[in-house]
Amino acid sequence: MADLIAKTPLDSMEPVTIGTCTVTEANLGTLTSIAPYAGAKIADTFKTAHGMAWPAPNRATGKDGARAIWFGRDMVLLAGPDPDAGLAKHAALTDQSDAWTAVTLGGADAEAVLARLIPLDLSPANFKRGHTARTQIQHMTGSVTRIGADTFLLLVFRSMAGTLLHDLERAMASVAVRG
Repeated sequence: MADLIAKTPLDSMEPVTIGTCTVTEANLGTLTSIAPYAGAKIADTFKTAHGMAWPAPNRATGKDGARAIWFGRDMVLLAGPDPDAGLAKHAALTDQSDAWTAVTLGGADAEAVLARLIPLDLSPANFKRGHTARTQIQHMTGSVTRIGADTFLLLVFRSMAGTLLHDLERAMASVAVRG
């Protein structure tokens, strides 16, 4: 029998820096979609179990290692810890760990890079730390979350990992050449 070796979506790539920006593959730990049952009141249970608030629409709570990201109507993506078993009484829990590619893009020109790929105004006045959106990233369905002053967390389907990296590198080079 063959020994199978688990690989990350970008095969544990080294960070790529072009101009002022760096893209890095992010290991978010366990990814679990949490979809509350109709009428379920999950916010208090979630806060007690995971020490962070249930995110409002287009918001993320928590920090590196334990983050809750709004992921669509009546859905949150828990990134980091395994979900508390008590949540199963209030919501459908689905392991999404192998379904998504996650990268961070950081640097002084990160907004300019993403302006070439995402049809949203990501300026700090409109898209503050903790803001998140499900959106198109170039031609891929994805998620963008501001996690720092000039740092964004991007998620796309695992099958699009190479395309995401390619598109980010092209946009980074485009911004860098304008200097």
